[in-house]
Amino acid sequence: MTWSVIKASTRQRIPFGVLSYSRNALTHRYVPSVTKFSAPKEYTTSNDDNRVDKRQPRFKKLPALPNLPTLSAQEAVSNIIYSTPTAPATPVSRHVLNCLVQNEPGVLSRVTGILAARGFNIDSLVVAKTEVPDLSRMTIVLIAQDLGVEQAMKQLEDLTPVWAVLDYTNTKIVERELLLVKVSILGSDHEQAMIQGVTNFNSSSTPGKRLLETHENLNALNRLTDMFKGQILDVSNDCVTIQVPAKPSRLNAFMKLIRPFGILEASRSGMMAMPRSVAYEEDEQEDEQETDSQVDATMLPPG
Repeated sequence: MTWSVIKASTRQRIPFGVLSYSRNALTHRYVPSVTKFSAPKEYTTSNDDNRVDKRQPRFKKLPALPNLPTLSAQEAVSNIIYSTPTAPATPVSRHVLNCLVQNEPGVLSRVTGILAARGFNIDSLVVAKTEVPDLSRMTIVLIAQDLGVEQAMKQLEDLTPVWAVLDYTNTKIVERELLLVKVSILGSDHEQAMIQGVTNFNSSSTPGKRLLETHENLNALNRLTDMFKGQILDVSNDCVTIQVPAKPSRLNAFMKLIRPFGILEASRSGMMAMPRSVAYEEDEQEDEQETDSQVDATMLPPG
């Protein structure tokens, strides 16, 4: 007897096994035995071609979706605002403002109050009289963003004692600052002892060697001062006082060069600025040279 299965697509019977009977020698009874065939490939799953067993259901039942909470309009808007990235901030740059103000009490406090209310850090501030008796010039250097400085300028112009506010940030200007610095000429050991307040400092070097080191340090400071077009104002046994009028960037470089000698005190006046004058004569000469260099097309040969 042959066992078979029915293929659903073609309704064909496919042999699955053979049923046979064998007689037992002891009991003299017939015992059924089944000889099975190998299952067809279309009903098995192979690791080589990763075929799916067709006897299994084609679509699996997906798990149920979780019950998401419904958000209100206010919660949805706050969620969108929280997940939205912030706009990049504008870079911070250096701004030079020049204010022409009335020479009267309380002007400086009102101007600095407006800048402090906006959170600006004043890098430099210089106020001085001009050639006009009742007019003062105020030079302010700020490290801030462009948009905030424009709004602060509009507020400063609305003040009664302020005549005008000029922006010299992108203008060619002449800027100068005065530096007064007191530098030690005894060396680093003596400079550390003076800073710590040690009066009975004993050095292992002889007096002649200390005098030679002091003389070399004084000559080196004198050469550096001449390079930066400065001047030595005071000389003593242990330090010198130097003044240097220059741009802020040159003063920063000078401070770095004299730091190994030992800076005891330093004071800077702040930056003063004035726009450069326009050379009209040079511009007219350049225009004349350009017109002379032009060639008349009527004087050229054909082609």
